Formats: sequence, C-alpha cells, structure tokens
Amino acid sequence: MGRKLYVGNLPYTVTESSLSDKFAEFGTVESIKLITDRDTGQSKGFGFVEMGTDAEANAAIEKLNGTDCEGRAMNVNEAKPKSNSRGGGGGGGGGNRW
Repeated sequence: MGRKLYVGNLPYTVTESSLSDKFAEFGTVESIKLITDRDTGQSKGFGFVEMGTDAEANAAIEKLNGTDCEGRAMNVNEAKPKSNSRGGGGGGGGGNRW
C-alpha cells in the first residue's frame, strides 16, 4: 500500500487547509495537492494527499472513503502511479479510399 492517496468527488469550494484537517485525524499529512484548471484556477474536484506512513494511509482510506465533505461523498483510495505515456493519440487517418 502506498502513502499517496487519490481523493475525488470533492466540492469545488474545498481548500487544501480544510482537506488537511480531515486527514490529519489519521496521522501526518506530508503534502496535499488539489488539481485546478490551468486557465481558470478553479478546482477540478479531485486531488492527492500523501500521508506519513502506509498505516496512516490505510486508516484514512478506511475512515474517510464515502464520508461527507461539504455535501459530497468523498472517494478516497490509493493513488495509481503516474504512467509515462501521455495516452490519447491516434493517428489521423483518413481520407476517402475511392
């Protein structure tokens, strides 16, 4: 189990400080990063929390997943490692074959 957690379904009004307070009940919060739109700066409704130990991360998942955060049920689970590929893509293609 990793110490980095994905936190989703967050209200757009949540702050890193308020999220830190929720997770601090279960141990040391190493870092918090709310993901925001690069153009508007508005929250995208998800982020990442890094806990001090695996045991603290497990406790946070167990106790916070599905709980209320300003009217929304948070999704809390282990963050998946970042992949190297940028995904997407696909070649153009096309034109008419006739």
